[in-house]
Amino acid sequence: MLSHETIWSAIDTLAERHQLTPSALAKRAGLDPTSFNKSKRFGPDGRKRWPSTESVSKVLEATGASVDQFFGYAFGRAQAMQPSGADNAIPLLGFAQAGSGGFFDDGGFPAGQGWDVVEFPSSPERKQGVYALEVQGESMMPLYRDGDILIVEPGAQVRRGDRVVLKSRDGEVMAKVLARQSPKNIELLSLNPEHPNRSFDMADVEWIARIIWASQ
Repeated sequence: MLSHETIWSAIDTLAERHQLTPSALAKRAGLDPTSFNKSKRFGPDGRKRWPSTESVSKVLEATGASVDQFFGYAFGRAQAMQPSGADNAIPLLGFAQAGSGGFFDDGGFPAGQGWDVVEFPSSPERKQGVYALEVQGESMMPLYRDGDILIVEPGAQVRRGDRVVLKSRDGEVMAKVLARQSPKNIELLSLNPEHPNRSFDMADVEWIARIIWASQ
């Protein structure tokens, strides 16, 4: 299973294979040279920080390494034993793109083209609709940070207090905490105290899905 340690280990190994320091690898990929420093792998409060999918993509492009090789390094192998798109791969999309048309069906399940993939072990019956959203920006602080990965399960029952992703009929997508839901309306609590709580008529909600895991 992927972990904070294995992902960072893969980046370190990739740098070593190209006779680079993590800082030099970041610079070659067009990133801030400090992006992969040890000090950047944990927040001031000690919480783990994960590299963003964008930074990993840039590193792979800069070095010519494949996704298989990268995950092989993550699991301590020179090459991944399973092909790309293996059993644990689920769709991945940036939060900013989630409001665009064409990425979801009417039930909130992944659809269409343009999705990336990320590894996430899940049961076969659950995996059918599970997908990942990458947090972009600071609007969900302090709970979710830029680059965090949220694993979402559409179709799962949602209850009061659950962390959820909601898409409104006008295309707005947000992550909130479910405060109350009735047949007529829904109330959501903001994750960030600087952003207001929200309420919607159910007629204005396209779909709502439960967040089942986050890479914090």
